[in-house]
Amino acid sequence: MDSFYPIGTPGQPWGAAERAQWLARQRRQRSYADDVLAPLDGLRGQHEVSQYGELVYGAERFTLHAIRSRHWAETLPCALVTGGVHGYETSGVHGALAFAQQHLGDYAGRLNVLVVPCVSPWAYERIHRWNPLALDPNRSFHGSGSCAESTALLQLVAPLRERCLVHIDLHETTDSDESEFRPALAARDGKPFEPGTIPDGFYVVDDTEQPQPQFQHAIITAVAQVTHIAPADANNQIIGSPVVAPGVIRYALRELGLCAGITAARYKSTTEVYPDSPRATPGQCNAAQVAAVRAALDFALAQPA
Repeated sequence: MDSFYPIGTPGQPWGAAERAQWLARQRRQRSYADDVLAPLDGLRGQHEVSQYGELVYGAERFTLHAIRSRHWAETLPCALVTGGVHGYETSGVHGALAFAQQHLGDYAGRLNVLVVPCVSPWAYERIHRWNPLALDPNRSFHGSGSCAESTALLQLVAPLRERCLVHIDLHETTDSDESEFRPALAARDGKPFEPGTIPDGFYVVDDTEQPQPQFQHAIITAVAQVTHIAPADANNQIIGSPVVAPGVIRYALRELGLCAGITAARYKSTTEVYPDSPRATPGQCNAAQVAAVRAALDFALAQPA
């Protein structure tokens, strides 16, 4: 780590100067307006699209938007679909949009669905994990207010928190996790970088507080029709966590401040697509996310109340 990551002093957490140095290295590589806002405009005739917040970073402003079932009924259970909590995880954003475009209407009269396709637009444009303050939104859902992306989503979801039946949060695990983001995290926190391995394939993260193995199995089964499922490594782990079923690991979602833990939903899952696999195309990655969302919602609806 000492020689690998170019910012900071080994063993010392970053201060303001190091964070500024890191920020100066970030470059805009794609357009949130073109890739997210334009498709959202195309959905306004089918569903309700509304702004739920705004991020201001220097001269840049990003409006935050959600898609809601047009015929929202207070008597129906609710489902939450989130993408782009980590902006660089492309299929999370485009998978959420594709689900809204192709299948959101399928749940009319059965389920109120709220889709938030891009929680972190600044990071989407920079193809990065963090926001401009070098904060990870997906470790910031504690309600402290320190991370604007997380705070805005928490405020949006607050009225539905107890009413959510299912929440599926769309992510990716990429080669850049190991080459850039984990080394940067170690440098930022003044800790040694310990190399790991990136699993080749799709997997999901269940909740240790309320595990739902059949729910996770339903998602894995559906996605296996689209792309391959990540195998366990030699230690029967995926990214350092024990594999509890094919393609399934568990985290303490709420305790870790993860997006998938922000509601009281009975059924929760974080998807992890592997876009760098030679066995998966970008189209397959997006389709895997759509298949995961549909399987999650269909499973939840099929269970007894």
